[in-house]
Amino acid sequence: MDYLEYYKLTEHPFSNVVDSRFYYNSPQQSSAVMKLKYAVDTKKGLAVVIGNIGAGKTTLARKLLEELDEENYEAALLVIIHSSVSSEWLFRKFAIQLGVKQVSENKLELLGDIYKRLYEINDEGKKAVVLMDEVQMLKSKEIMEEFRGLLNMESQEGKMVNFIFFGLPELDQVMALDEPLKQRVAVKIRLTAYSEQDTAEYIKHRLGVAGCSSEIFSLGAIKLIYQYSNGTPRLINTMCDNALLEGFLYKKPVIDESVIKTVAGDLGLDS
Repeated sequence: MDYLEYYKLTEHPFSNVVDSRFYYNSPQQSSAVMKLKYAVDTKKGLAVVIGNIGAGKTTLARKLLEELDEENYEAALLVIIHSSVSSEWLFRKFAIQLGVKQVSENKLELLGDIYKRLYEINDEGKKAVVLMDEVQMLKSKEIMEEFRGLLNMESQEGKMVNFIFFGLPELDQVMALDEPLKQRVAVKIRLTAYSEQDTAEYIKHRLGVAGCSSEIFSLGAIKLIYQYSNGTPRLINTMCDNALLEGFLYKKPVIDESVIKTVAGDLGLDS
């Protein structure tokens, strides 16, 4: 027996792997999706989402990508995995994701192919959207200038391509490398931590998706989870997962404050 069987769950409810089934549509997330879709649908060109580590930026990016149906949007999500990315590598990725058939190794030819593809997408009545996660890693003035160059492409309806940048607070400094680009931000969203009420609803939602029909966490336990995690979704997940394991090991039908204090100590969150 493991904690799934003990608590009558069908799957692990607090994995930090992004899974749209567990998406919690908090008021903040709902508002963010609406604002970002507005930016895309009106072809504003550039929107930015900033949040601290574990605030839910990647989850929001994946949710937005799901909202952009293939009939009306040509959308791609790129995740920057290291800071040494070159503009050539980046634009080759853009080209592939946007459907350029022959991707040139020559940068000028590559940009020409991207421009041509953007016009094709526009002629098809679609909107081109490039979502980029961890953009704070692109500490390059050259790349910021290249983004601005792509945003110079316009039709009568607006920008030919829409960028949505997701990143840590340092993204502000990265975009400041090219002040004209920074001034083109049409929509800017700052994700904040969950409130205590949101934390409780978030936990309840994820347990419900995993088949839970009872109150596994006491009100006192949820209050402590909020205090130790500061309302950060990733930390909430980690604490709850560990608490379920701890509760199972000590055969506690309800997770109480003592379990949360033990977990917080184990994770070093009680300092």
